[in-house]
Amino acid sequence: MLFVLCSQSGMCCGALLRTAVRPRLPKRFVVAASEFTDLPRFPVGFELAEALTAAACELHGTDTPDDTMTTAVTLAVRLLPEAEHAGIAEIQRGGRLRSLAWTDETVRFAVEPRQGGHTPHPDWERLWTTPVVRTDDSEADGDGNVLSGLGLRSALSLRLRADRRRLTVLTAYARKPQAFDEDATRVGRLFTAHVSLALDSATVREQLTEAMRTRDLIGQATGILMERLDIDAAGAFESLVKASQRENVKLRDLARRIVDANSGTGGRGVTER
Repeated sequence: MLFVLCSQSGMCCGALLRTAVRPRLPKRFVVAASEFTDLPRFPVGFELAEALTAAACELHGTDTPDDTMTTAVTLAVRLLPEAEHAGIAEIQRGGRLRSLAWTDETVRFAVEPRQGGHTPHPDWERLWTTPVVRTDDSEADGDGNVLSGLGLRSALSLRLRADRRRLTVLTAYARKPQAFDEDATRVGRLFTAHVSLALDSATVREQLTEAMRTRDLIGQATGILMERLDIDAAGAFESLVKASQRENVKLRDLARRIVDANSGTGGRGVTER
C-alpha cells in the first residue's frame, strides 16, 4: 500500500520526503499499525504514511547494505519524534560492539568509546529477548553509563536483525531525559520494519552481484587453463577445483590469481592438473 502511494502521488521520492518530513517541525504522527499484529491498532495517519512511503523509497533506492544503513540513520532523526542522533550497531554475544552507521561522531563513540575497548550499552543485553529497549534517563545509572558521559540522556533501541551470535540494532538518541514515549516507540517499530526489509534486499543484491562477478572470474580462469593446459572446459574447471582444495584457497581467490597472472599483474597460477 505504501508503494502505491509513492507511485501514484505524481512526486518523486525525494520530493515526497521533503514534503512529508520536515526536520525542523515537530514530529507528531498518528501511527498506522494495522500490519503489526503485536501492536495496538490506531487510526490511519496519512502524514506518517506519506513520510514512511518516502523513507521506504529512499531505503530501497540504496545499492549496498552500508548505503542502506547510512540512509536509515539519517531518516531516523527526521522521522522519530524527539530524535537528535541515530546509529546502527552490531552486538555480538559476550558484549562486543561495533558501529556500522552513525549520524555523527558522538553516536559512534557511544558504541566505541575514545578510551579503547568496548563498553556495553547498559540496556542492550535485553535486546536478545525483546525487540525494543528504552532508556529514559542515562544519568539515573550513575557515572558508569557511557551515554550520560556524552550528554545523551535518552535512547530508543530497536532490533533490526538477530541470530544466535549477533544483533543489529538501530538506536535513536536525545539530550533530554524521557524523550521517547510510546508514540515514538511505535513510529520506530514501523520505521525499522522498512529498514529491515530494505537491508535484506540490499544484502541479497550485493550477494547476487558478487556471485555474478565470481562466476565471470571463474569463467575467465577456466578459459585460461583450457588454453594453457590444452584441455576442455570440464577438465579446466576440475583442475581449478583440485588446486583450490590442495592449496586451501577459495575458488574465487584462486581464479582471481590466475586472471591477474595472465594479465601481467602478478601472482601464481595453476601449472599442473
